[in-house]
Amino acid sequence: MPYKTISELPDAVRAHLPEHAQEIYRGAFNGAWDAYADRDDRRGDESREEAAHKVAWAAVKKKYRKGDDGNWHAS
Repeated sequence: MPYKTISELPDAVRAHLPEHAQEIYRGAFNGAWDAYADRDDRRGDESREEAAHKVAWAAVKKKYRKGDDGNWHAS
């Protein structure tokens, strides 16, 4: 289920990430959704959605870090 806009992202993503990080998340999720359509391309019993969320979080973590204040900040 690719996301057309950041307003469609899960609440946990929208509530905790800055807007730019949400755009990164959305783009990475959508790309991974397409890339992992074939079950053989995923690890173990991961669903397509689980794989896409993992890729999206990894993409965010390349540019943002969670601070001691609990908020995400650009690296």
